[in-house]
Amino acid sequence: MTSQRIRVAVVFGGRSTEHAISCLSAGSVLAALDPDEFEAVPVGITRAGSWVLTSGDPRALALQGTQLPEITPGSGSAVVLSSDPGNRGLVVLDQADGTRALSDVDVVFPLLHGAYGEDGTIQGLLELAGIPYVGANVFASAAAMDKEFTKKLAEQAGIPVGPYVVLRAGTELSTLDRERLGLPVFVKPARAGSSYGISKVSDWVELDAAVEQARAVDPKILVEGAVAGREVECGVLEGEYGGGPEASLLAEVKVLRGHEFYTFEAKYLDDSAEYTIPADLPDRVTRQIREYACATFTALDCAGLARVDFFVTADMDVYLNEINTMPGFTATSMFPRMWAAAGLEYPKLVARLIRTAMRRGTGLH
Repeated sequence: MTSQRIRVAVVFGGRSTEHAISCLSAGSVLAALDPDEFEAVPVGITRAGSWVLTSGDPRALALQGTQLPEITPGSGSAVVLSSDPGNRGLVVLDQADGTRALSDVDVVFPLLHGAYGEDGTIQGLLELAGIPYVGANVFASAAAMDKEFTKKLAEQAGIPVGPYVVLRAGTELSTLDRERLGLPVFVKPARAGSSYGISKVSDWVELDAAVEQARAVDPKILVEGAVAGREVECGVLEGEYGGGPEASLLAEVKVLRGHEFYTFEAKYLDDSAEYTIPADLPDRVTRQIREYACATFTALDCAGLARVDFFVTADMDVYLNEINTMPGFTATSMFPRMWAAAGLEYPKLVARLIRTAMRRGTGLH
């Protein structure tokens, strides 16, 4: 091994409802890092927000049957992030050995999904510390996390979105809104992912319970008119060496049994979803989706990576569903699988993202 390895802090876990999915993503990334090129510094964040230096054993971060992994206070030594120019990086707070510093961290791979991580919070912290990081900046992370503003920015860029209504705390769906949206509708938290808190409402008598479930995750929710059609996803990577964003092959998601839509369980636990790569679509529709994916990436000022999800109707009309600036990153997650199908295998994808982040650095671009 060489002494010039890139020191990568892989940060995962976190305070959001997607804590376990973040752990699964981190296990895959840690296993994929080439030890001749990278030195991994695995940092877990507990559900309470404490940072700990963990062993980084991918086996401890894997799915055990239906048992999801979790970072607990006893998972390792407590650490804090330092922006001291003479000691930039992570400081270990070990009562037995006293405070000690790790050598400089070259780059952070923040594998945090959802609130308190994918929403611009850790990105702001890393900007203040002057440490490069993989993925979107503060603004893009926040805008992509909030489905309301994703849709508004996409509409301004000419990207079609389906009908929706935003309900803030204390507001209700009006009669006019119900007539405009029709049934069924999907009720979802505005700032969450992995299908947490989402309900399909086929009768208005079910609305109040669905709203309550979504607001348990986020006080601001979206009520979306259903777009009948196929679910198609596209991966986007920041262009290398200053080039424009690049789109992957497309993937179609089909829920086979037991679920009315693409739920958390269908995604991660019970193997009830089927994926087709590349998606079987007419060439013009494929081109349109890839163009919309890159246009969405640009409209939100994204960097690094994103997964952009669409609906395709029977008439082959395309509507944006959402964008994820840090999509699920296990070796079997859709984003890596789409790029692998295009010839960019998982370890090379991880290495490219790290190198891109280091070239970009921090600050305004």
